[in-house]
Order: sequence, then C-alpha cells, then structure tokens
Amino acid sequence: MLEFFKRWKCGRVVEGARLESVWARKGLAGSNPVASAKQKHTEKHVSENIIIELQGLTKRYGYGDTESFALKDFDLTIKRGEFIMIMGPSGCGKTTLLNIIGLLDRASRGKYILNGENVANISARRQAKLRAKKIGFVFQNFNLIEDLPVIENVALPLVYTGYSKTAQLKSASNALKRFHLNEREYYLPYQLSGGQQQRVAIARAIVGDPEIILADEPTGNLDSRASHIVMEELKAIHEEGNTIIMVTHNPALTVYATRVINMLDGQIDTDVKTVADANLPQPISVKIKKKKKAPEPEFVSISDNKEDEEKPKKRKKSRRKH
Repeated sequence: MLEFFKRWKCGRVVEGARLESVWARKGLAGSNPVASAKQKHTEKHVSENIIIELQGLTKRYGYGDTESFALKDFDLTIKRGEFIMIMGPSGCGKTTLLNIIGLLDRASRGKYILNGENVANISARRQAKLRAKKIGFVFQNFNLIEDLPVIENVALPLVYTGYSKTAQLKSASNALKRFHLNEREYYLPYQLSGGQQQRVAIARAIVGDPEIILADEPTGNLDSRASHIVMEELKAIHEEGNTIIMVTHNPALTVYATRVINMLDGQIDTDVKTVADANLPQPISVKIKKKKKAPEPEFVSISDNKEDEEKPKKRKKSRRKH
C-alpha cells in the first residue's frame, strides 16, 4: 500500500511539472489557467452588475475667496438592484449628487461612468435620450404641470421616445392603473391630494420603464399615512429589479433601503449595506411566446372539379321483387 502511494504521488508531481512546462511555453508560468479563467468570469460578472461608478467627482462653485465645494473627491459604486438612501445635513451635496447622476448637471472634475460608458464622452443630445430612457425622477414638490390633466403629465417623458400620441396615453394610463389612479386620469393636479400628486409623479417616473429612479425627498411634503403609501410603492418598484437612489431626512425610512449612505461636507461619512449583493433583486425577464401560424387552407383547382362533374354517374340497380 505504501509503495502504491509513493507511485501515485510521484505521478502527480510529474504531471504537475509537465503542466507547468506547458503553461510556461504559453506565457502562463506561475499561474493556473482554470483559476484565471474563473477570475476573469467573476470580474466580468461584477463589472456587468455595476450600473454607476463615480471616481473623484468634484463640483465647485465660485472662484478664489468665494470658492465652495458641493462635492469633493467623491467616490461611489452602485450595483443594479440597490435601494440606496442618502442622508445628511442640508448643504452637504445630496441634491447636487442626484442632479449629476441624473445628467441634469456636470461635475467640475472627476469621472462618471454610466453602464460602462464615460458620460464625459457622450454628447448633450445623447445624454437627453439616455435621461429619457434610462432615468426616472421623483421630486419633493411633484413638479406637475398645472394646466395639463394627470394622464398627460405622466406621458411627458414619452414625448422624446418617438411613440405616437395614442401609445403615449395608453402607457400613461397603464402606469396610473398600477397606483389606483385610473379614475382620475383627466383630473387637473390641483384637484388631487398631496399623496395622490406624488403617486402621479412616481407613475411619471416609471412610465418609460427606466433602470434608475432618482427620488429627492419624495415624502418631504406628505403626512405619515401618505408617506407610507408612497414608500410601499417604491418598495414594489425596487423588488422588480430597479435601482433606486433616494435622498431623505427621515431616518425611519431607512428600513426600506439595502444601503444607507450618510454624507458630510460633500463626501461620504458612513456607508452601510443592510442587504448582501447576492440578495439584491434582479430585473425580471419576460419571455414572449410566439403564436403558432394557422395551417393554410387547401384549395381545390376548378379543373379537378370539372373532371369530377364530367365522370358519368353509375346508376344503382334497383332490386324489384317479381
């Protein structure tokens, strides 16, 4: 038995040496190709899961003695499916951060990578298209147009998508139905309560099926009951795999978040994850089944019918009793 073990061990050593020589010829000395391939696959999966990456982001206002910084050397990586709540005192740069992420403002310095693409290399026209298709906004003051009915307010983000007017209103109606507001489609905003107006604003944010939803204190002007309804709606949207970045001053709302960031003087003070990355919700992929084509009807040519008509019919012999 001992002799067998020695031979087996010697064979393993020889086989290992042979593989090392092969790897050396291929320029892979000192590495394991299988392990490196797995590492590359893992890195690729991680990079695909990152939706936003901010590197050294700085936003400066004024010059010289009047110079001030809303953001200073700000670094942040956001993965798909995260529900991030950003907290901090007034003036710490929360709203400025949302505006830059939402392509409403530009940083003075630093790098902003959205879906693997550097925003600095994207033209203003394409940024507007990305903003319309990829990002939804929810504001504290609702920002509804008072002269337009609710359904047209919700359909506004679809104006830049090239959809027909009918398709826009149909999508807006479906979004309102989700929030139980389909009976108030043709109300004007002033005819709704504050909670209803904020739900209309959320419907407007999701009507274009965006990947990212930015909410700037969406419950700031609401009472506790309306705030609970709005947060439950945002929670349902998040569970479908959407990424939500929300600014709030209410620490009680952090129970809905998967990650809580506290900001101070334009930088991150604390960053706490409450849910592991592996447990984040992923976008739901819907498979549409193709309808089977109906079998084509068989047509009989006219000539065949004529031949059948021309054939003499055989008379049946009638049996008569004699």
